[in-house]
Order: sequence, then structure tokens, then C-alpha cells
Amino acid sequence: MALRDNIHLSLTSAAPVTWEVSDGLLPYPEAMARMDAHVDAIAKGTEPERVWLLEHPPLYTAGTSAHEEDLVERERFPVFKTGRGGQYTYHGPGQRVAYVMLDLRRRGGDVRAFVAALEQWVIDTLEQFNVKGERREDRVGVWVRRGDNEDKIAAIGIRVRHWVTFHGISINVEPDLSHFEGIVPCGIREHGVTSLVDLGLPVTMADLDVALRKTFAPIFG
Repeated sequence: MALRDNIHLSLTSAAPVTWEVSDGLLPYPEAMARMDAHVDAIAKGTEPERVWLLEHPPLYTAGTSAHEEDLVERERFPVFKTGRGGQYTYHGPGQRVAYVMLDLRRRGGDVRAFVAALEQWVIDTLEQFNVKGERREDRVGVWVRRGDNEDKIAAIGIRVRHWVTFHGISINVEPDLSHFEGIVPCGIREHGVTSLVDLGLPVTMADLDVALRKTFAPIFG
């Protein structure tokens, strides 16, 4: 059975998932407070699962595996420590962040399958724009080949509390790629970063949002 089939069988749910799209640039502390509260409500059964699409002002986040030496320019943008897995990541205008709050108790309770499902969601979304996204066994995120090189186009970092997921994915639509120079993204020095517009595709945030919703249901229900 293919990996995609395994994901489908273990992670789909009949429970409704609500979607929210925030306009403007949402401050990171405000987003974290709202997400924390909603995750607790899902765990208590008082709120439905949610996918929250938003953009942040320019900032860096440090995951639980972040190394200080990978923060190259510590005064460039605000730096926030976060409980998600992973290392340093950039968020900013032109990058779609999707915070995914799902109850894994309804979806098989398999965290590794959830991460693989997020990767597949990104890959399927990129495919809507004829971009071939790929996994790498030794690196997190989703990658695209550019000749002999590979660039990262999407980052993945999650946390699970009371079997409810939070944090999620970020996909580069049209961010200022020079902003990534202030960190070693996810601790990987050998490869660069790219975006849909950098690949020559005139994709808007609204275009990406449509694709994200279209490709979500086959994987997560």
C-alpha cells in the first residue's frame, strides 16, 4: 500500500474542520495565545478542529532543537522561542502560514503519520501549480529541484498537547528571500530557499489558499 493510502486511512475523520483566514500581519504572540486557547478547547471537546491561515510580520522562531550559532543576525528581526519541533525558521509577509489544530485521538494517534500527511498536503498543493515538491529522509520540509541544486519551499514544525496538534506548515509564496539570511534555516547550510514567485509562477496568496483547501480533504477529511 502506498504511503499516501496509509495517510488517508489513518488520518481522515468525519468530524468537521473549521477554516479561518486572517487578513493583515498578525503579531506572533497574539497568534500563539489564540492557538493555545483553541487547542485546549479542542482537547476539552468544546471547539471543533481548525486550520488557520495567516501571515506574520518579519520574525524568526526558535524551535526546540535550535542552535544559537544558527541565529546569524540576532538583531535583524524579533526572535521568539516556541515549543514546536525543529530549529530556526523565518516567517514574514508573502509566506502563508497554516496552523493546523487537529485531534489525533480521532485520527489514529500516530504523530509520525501526521507529519507525513502535512508533507503530502504541501506536495499535493504545489502540484496544483505544476511544481514538484519532494521529501528528503535527512531533512524536514518540502524541497524543489533547480538543476543540480535543491531549495526549500515549505517548512514543517509541529507540537502535540493532549493529542491535539498545533503549529503546522509555512509555504513561501512571495516573501523577501533575503530575510532568510539572518538564520541558518532549519540548520541546513548546504541548500537555499525559494518561493512560488521565485520559481517564475505568478501565484497569489488567494490562489494558494484555494489549493490548500482543495488538497486538504482527501488527506484529512
